[in-house]
Amino acid sequence: MEKSDDHHKTSNGVSWEDGSTGIRTAETMLRLAPVGLCLAALVIMLKDSQDNEFGSISYSNLSAFRYLVHANGICAGYSLLSAAISAMPGSSSTMPRVWTFFCLDQILTYVVLAAGAVSTEVLYLAYKGDDAITWSDACSSFGSFCHRATASVIITFVVVCFYVVLSLISSYKLFTRFDPPAIADSNKNVEVAAFGS
Repeated sequence: MEKSDDHHKTSNGVSWEDGSTGIRTAETMLRLAPVGLCLAALVIMLKDSQDNEFGSISYSNLSAFRYLVHANGICAGYSLLSAAISAMPGSSSTMPRVWTFFCLDQILTYVVLAAGAVSTEVLYLAYKGDDAITWSDACSSFGSFCHRATASVIITFVVVCFYVVLSLISSYKLFTRFDPPAIADSNKNVEVAAFGS
């Protein structure tokens, strides 16, 4: 159920959705920015391999880095699609679309955060090793591989920052535009708001 118009108007009487092209353009640009970053992180990791006298290593040898590549690819695709949809006038005015953006923004935030966190752990072990299990550091032998992987992980965390902001925006749009769902009391046939008003 939509709230009354007064609840989603800005201070100068313009609603978030009808508001201005400026707000829609800003959101579209915010959704579009991760595309380039995700593709940069993905390409850096895809090209990350090194051969030397100690052997050869590639991103595909480590499942954490493969996950990072897949997560960045999915995020790039979603960012491009969501930017195209949000650029259309009136695209975010229906409840299903607002809910879809909200849910997907949350999911993608956690997917890319998990990819960055797991890859960071692998990089930490590659740089520091683990003395308890006599695992020596790998980055002293494969320095350029580690540096490229580090660059990809840093870019991924920048993407996380964009997705956190997008999640906040989609949460705001959802929870300020629509009333909480009502629960019908079967004993009294009275609708009760699920959340306190």
